[in-house]
Amino acid sequence: MDYFLTQVAGFWFELVSLASDPITYVYLVCSVFLGIVFGALPGLTATLAVTILTGFFGNKFPLEQSLIALIGAYVGAIYGGSYPSILLNIPGTAASAATAMDGNPLAKQGRGGEALGMTTTASFIGTLIGTGFLLVFVWLLLMISKNIASPEKALLALFGILLSGTLMSKDLVLKGWISGLIGLAMAMVGLDPILSETRYTFGWSYLMSGFQVVPVLMGAFAVPQIMDGMRADGSIGQKVDVGRIVPRIGTVMRRFPTIARSGVIGTGIGALPGVGEDVAGWVSYGVGRTVCKDGDKFGTGSVNGLLSAEAANNAAIGGALIPLLVLGIPGSPPAAALLGALKINNVIPGPTIDPQLILHVVAILVMASFTMAIMGLLTARVFIMVLRIPQTIFLPVVMVLTTIGSFSVGGGINDLYLMLAVGFVAFAMNAMHYPIAPLVIGVILGPLFDETFRRSLLISDGDLSTFWTRPGAAILLALNVALVVSQLPIVKRLFTGRKRSPI
Repeated sequence: MDYFLTQVAGFWFELVSLASDPITYVYLVCSVFLGIVFGALPGLTATLAVTILTGFFGNKFPLEQSLIALIGAYVGAIYGGSYPSILLNIPGTAASAATAMDGNPLAKQGRGGEALGMTTTASFIGTLIGTGFLLVFVWLLLMISKNIASPEKALLALFGILLSGTLMSKDLVLKGWISGLIGLAMAMVGLDPILSETRYTFGWSYLMSGFQVVPVLMGAFAVPQIMDGMRADGSIGQKVDVGRIVPRIGTVMRRFPTIARSGVIGTGIGALPGVGEDVAGWVSYGVGRTVCKDGDKFGTGSVNGLLSAEAANNAAIGGALIPLLVLGIPGSPPAAALLGALKINNVIPGPTIDPQLILHVVAILVMASFTMAIMGLLTARVFIMVLRIPQTIFLPVVMVLTTIGSFSVGGGINDLYLMLAVGFVAFAMNAMHYPIAPLVIGVILGPLFDETFRRSLLISDGDLSTFWTRPGAAILLALNVALVVSQLPIVKRLFTGRKRSPI
């Protein structure tokens, strides 16, 4: 208990330190504004916003300042997707897809301003709920993770890749696993971490250090989205009159139980490796439809339905950072981009991470949530005007920024070649409905799996039993096996048959 109170006191000290530095507000306002714009423009995403800023900041700025910009953009973009979802019935990001179910019907009823105001409030409270869970549980899990050795780390990394592939596959789960394994194979390129032997470099010195994280992120997330956006209809929407936006306190208090429940659900779903804010929004929306008194009105303009989705997807931000900071396994694609920024700055998440850095992240989340709420309530009409910018004008600018960000990492023209190559591969994979996030997570977690798996075998003289004779490793191995077995067609048919059979 004393340890936890010490960390809470450290958090308040970090928060006051951030709040007393004027440069903090410059970074926050600019990054949250940029994030909301990226979220509000269909075709751009939170992952793209964080990825581009990762390329720009890299290791050229102090990590503490870089994190302000990256987390501010992350929070802003997840919230910003609600604008086109509500006003145009076009989800700005995947995380806001569930928001459109009730947000747009409310706008058609002339309650667009009310919907935007309640969305902003739910996003603000949801982010704070996720941040609170992050502050509490990250310390408990860090204490547990100190007993994790190489076998457990290897199985955790494998579980993160498999789980992201499973949950992010739209049709066939095998496609998600293939995508993750492609990323894992890409992580094998470069110097062997154990013996320092070169692998799969084909005599090209650029590949000695492996595939660089930032060009891979840019290529996987930015290039396909830009290509898809340029092929889509360039018109966005017409002028929309939304009316009053700032919600009344009494209305917020009546809806608070729905917001709190959705925030808890979103945090829990966000903590699952590789799942993301979109899944959190849909799961919370489904729960809300079941437990709310007006559940039968979901999809026709229910405020509870709107809040169920929006509070959860923002709460998932704090949840996604829990496995990132404790285990080095990102809970969502934007968190994967954030992990890339940490790696560029030689920060290794896990038991050895600096506790001060965790407190810094929590303090940034709190300040970013307040910045988002203030900007959302007071400058909403500015972001509504942004919705009228055609993609054909905005996306080429984004492509230029992406190219500059990738080039500035330090690899020169070779980084651009890598970005474009990964981008074209990712575009083809998207066309064949292969999820891209597992590939990126495979690239990021691959070195951890490679090193810890081989070190485990080295210590045990090649004895594979080390992966099931240790209690923690045995549990994680069982989870990996159960995950794979649960997706076998015969097992899925068996469970489907049981659900349909009468009791």
